[in-house]
Amino acid sequence: MIELTHIIAARVNPCGTIDGRLTLPIEQRVRSRLRASLDDGRDVGLFLPRGTLLRGGDRLGSDNGLVIELIAAVETVSTVHCHNSTLLARAAYHLGNRHVPLQVEQGWLRYQHDHVLDDMLRQMGLALVVEQAPFEPEAGAYQQAAEGHHHSHNHE
Repeated sequence: MIELTHIIAARVNPCGTIDGRLTLPIEQRVRSRLRASLDDGRDVGLFLPRGTLLRGGDRLGSDNGLVIELIAAVETVSTVHCHNSTLLARAAYHLGNRHVPLQVEQGWLRYQHDHVLDDMLRQMGLALVVEQAPFEPEAGAYQQAAEGHHHSHNHE
């Protein structure tokens, strides 16, 4: 089994060799200890510091020099697009008040699909789409300060 023990900074290996890819949904990307399979079927174990949040595009390293690229799995999500920033902020407030992990981007919000939440947002006058897409929710405020990053972005 390949043991992945650390995150490799993008600036250290931005275009370097990738020895494999690991596709995980968000529920597994928040775990610091995990047994999984690389996309090519090889067994892998995560042994990362507690509180690590993995993002699509992160690169994980083993002690023997292997580099594995993390892919955010496609999941069933609900996505709300809205040009009215007040209405979008109101939706984010109500979702956050329910402690829903939320991806916040310019002009849209995304959360793991839940028909009750979908109905709540529709009652607020928002249109949403249920789709298959990667989910990159905001990290908690304390985790953001510690990690120095706070939403989905390319690691180029």
